[in-house]
Amino acid sequence: MSIFSTKILFATDGSRDAEVTATTAVGLARATGSELHVVTAAEEYPHYEPYWPLAEHSRQLAQEVLDKQVKRIEHLGGAVDQNHLRIGTAAEEVVSLAEEIGAGLVAMGSRGRGRIRRLAMGSVSHSVVRHAHCPVMVVRWKPVVFPAKMLLATDGSDDAALAAQIAAELAQSTNSELHVVSVAAEYPYVYEAYYDVGLAEEVERTRQEAQKVLEEQTQKVGKAGASIAQSHLRVGAVDEEIVVLAEEEGTDLIVLGSRGLGGVRRALMGSVSDSVVRHAHCPVLVVRQEEEQAA
Repeated sequence: MSIFSTKILFATDGSRDAEVTATTAVGLARATGSELHVVTAAEEYPHYEPYWPLAEHSRQLAQEVLDKQVKRIEHLGGAVDQNHLRIGTAAEEVVSLAEEIGAGLVAMGSRGRGRIRRLAMGSVSHSVVRHAHCPVMVVRWKPVVFPAKMLLATDGSDDAALAAQIAAELAQSTNSELHVVSVAAEYPYVYEAYYDVGLAEEVERTRQEAQKVLEEQTQKVGKAGASIAQSHLRVGAVDEEIVVLAEEEGTDLIVLGSRGLGGVRRALMGSVSDSVVRHAHCPVLVVRQEEEQAA
């Protein structure tokens, strides 16, 4: 799977997070030679007369937000290939449109505080990440300005392998610095005097497993044409270690799979990717396989 060059679908509600996402989407489209599409969803009302004024007001409001966002993108030096006004539930409309236009990436804010409050709320971005047929970049706090410092989190699963491929491609096309991390599960601390031999062996086995995954992914990224600035082996709660390492390293973008089925079983489960999206200080790119969505 390759997502660059592609169609990038930028979902906006006019909030501050959406403004930050616009800067990221423009830079990413320019760096990867991708088309940029913009979508805003207006709230749907029942189709009978008492609700017509509300429906029309919602549509006009959404159109204003859409027009304003297109102008902002042009002001940033970008170009919008097509803008889309949709009527309905925000998450459903974003996911549906992404599939209709064959988008390779959806970019959106993590929460909305704008005039159309339903679009980039946390629950909506959460739903889009889970149901979109393609990778989703959730932007919060700050835009990604390329070249950037990227952190690939991996557990050796199929989704993580796909994330590694996309991270390598993105790092190479944007001349970005790429780091890789694998996390070994943490076991409860036991005083040395009472340390159980079996537990000690399990701790060491898990650490070696994570180290093996790290080495394998580093080799794969290298074969894809990208270089690794640094690899990191961490021990602890997986989501916490990814978030903390990203902050320590001043990471601009975290890339990870949506769920893990590999050797280090705790690493990239859906709950972990959800947690990273919610708590990371920087934008997060969540990668899932299309067949996973189909299933």
